Amino acid sequence: MASAEVMEGCALMLECAGVRPLEAMGDSFLERLRAGEREAFEQLIAQFQAEIYGLLYRLLGDREEARDATQETFLKVYRHIGRFRGECELKTWIYRIALNQAANCQRWWRRNGDRLVSMDSLREGTERTLGETLADPRADPEQRAIAREEERLLAEALRRIKPVFRTALLLRDMEGLGYEEIAAMLGVSVGTVKSRIARGRESLRQEMQRLRRGL
Repeated sequence: MASAEVMEGCALMLECAGVRPLEAMGDSFLERLRAGEREAFEQLIAQFQAEIYGLLYRLLGDREEARDATQETFLKVYRHIGRFRGECELKTWIYRIALNQAANCQRWWRRNGDRLVSMDSLREGTERTLGETLADPRADPEQRAIAREEERLLAEALRRIKPVFRTALLLRDMEGLGYEEIAAMLGVSVGTVKSRIARGRESLRQEMQRLRRGL
């Protein structure tokens, strides 16, 4: 399949909600991917597109940027699947590509202006906001208002901390990934992951305190 056709197909598949879910990712499935089989690639996207898009959305804070980065991630998976040798999980390899894509976008932002991530905008479809995650659905209006304010402060605090800490925190606390899985995705040791998460949580706590004091 030509690259232009893959790009068009990928864009279409990102709109598709009815693709049959992936049942297994054994050697035979990898061989189908390496052979450029369109159906296998569609299955791969159906399995991973939502979580990859969600991660990129949280990291980049913009729907269109996240959509473009998601599409580019799967195009890179298609183009480079022949290099995947199974040293890690396929999911880990795809996440690593997605994180690199996010880093590329953020480097572009730093070169072309101070465009900051705003997590307040993460409100699309059924995706839960930080406030909805924190809030009890049975809470009264006053409690919900307090939770929304906590969401705003948390979003701003996350924006203020170092990107390496923010990424580690999102992978651990929002994506629910284990330390070893995060380490494989980031290409660092488990100890480094734990250190980044611990330092990130401390930085987040300090930023929350500053925001509550109006600093």
